[in-house]
Amino acid sequence: MELPSAYSIVLSLVLITFFTCAWKVLCLFWLKPRKLERCLRRQGLNGTSYRLSFRDLRDNMRMSKQAQSQPITPFSNGIVPRLLPFFHHSIKKYGKTCFTWFGPMPVLTIMDSDKLKEIFSRINEFEKPHPKAIVDLLASGLTNIEGEKWVKHRKIINPAFHFEKLKGMGEAKFGEVDVWPDLQHLTGDVLCRAAFGVTYNQVKSILPLQQEQIALTNKFLRFTFIPGWSFLPTKLQRRMKEIDHKVKGLSEDIVTKREKGMKEGEVDGDDLLGLMLKSNMKEIHESGHQKGLSTEDVIQECKVFHFAGQVTTSVLVTWTLILLSKYQNWQERAREEVLQVFGNKKPNFEGLSQLKIVRILIVL
Repeated sequence: MELPSAYSIVLSLVLITFFTCAWKVLCLFWLKPRKLERCLRRQGLNGTSYRLSFRDLRDNMRMSKQAQSQPITPFSNGIVPRLLPFFHHSIKKYGKTCFTWFGPMPVLTIMDSDKLKEIFSRINEFEKPHPKAIVDLLASGLTNIEGEKWVKHRKIINPAFHFEKLKGMGEAKFGEVDVWPDLQHLTGDVLCRAAFGVTYNQVKSILPLQQEQIALTNKFLRFTFIPGWSFLPTKLQRRMKEIDHKVKGLSEDIVTKREKGMKEGEVDGDDLLGLMLKSNMKEIHESGHQKGLSTEDVIQECKVFHFAGQVTTSVLVTWTLILLSKYQNWQERAREEVLQVFGNKKPNFEGLSQLKIVRILIVL
């Protein structure tokens, strides 16, 4: 009698486990998405219908591949249809506030400035939607953290961005450029000096690693809606962790050397790292170690600063020069203004604020 009884118990446990998992899968991939879709539509929002086949995800990948396979129209400002063709199509079809689907999760696209302003003013209600596993590998700093940790980071980092401190970073950071490939080196050098107090050549091995990490992250994000995906030991994830380990190692060498130098009485430096470490030491001295940033926190903030600035700045400068080559009358006006303000002198922080035409060209 014991054997059938034990067999029945095991079978019951297996069936309970099976039906529990089946119910959770049903809720995740059908019942919950359908309920969310009904809620969104009741609020007056339009968007694509949810499908188990993940049609939106497939359309997004297909449209992106198709758009990037075609040459871009020279001097065209219509960059959105090329970079975000799926969202561009959805906005045109469903309006400036619409929803699409990332697997079983709805994605709300908002192009209304008033609504965006309200969202950014209610930071405790609208959290940053970055998957933690990806943020930690790419760059986890002030732009991604929340709550009390954000408050602590902001308090310690804020002094480094005061006007007078930025003014100090701006001195002697400019050079001559002959050809376009040097633009990436130039912007990288400026940001490396401003962030770490080192030249681009000293940390240039970080840049290709970060660029590869971005490409891998874009591939990884396509599957983050799958439960447990971030824990699978795939080849892609192993490479991402390997890159993260290398970048952390290179950054940690810079940070620890600077910390040691400052403790031994060397000059603090007017770069972001020096100012951050000085502010951090002051906070620890006044409030204790728990109120300060760890070495890991400092590394992440420097990664964010360099990562967010290097690519965007080099692309901005490149695109500005391309447009100036087309609109040569503005090129002449900008050149005359620079010569009028600086003459044969090196650019300085005070003079930059007087460049009205150049500022218009960059902002627009």
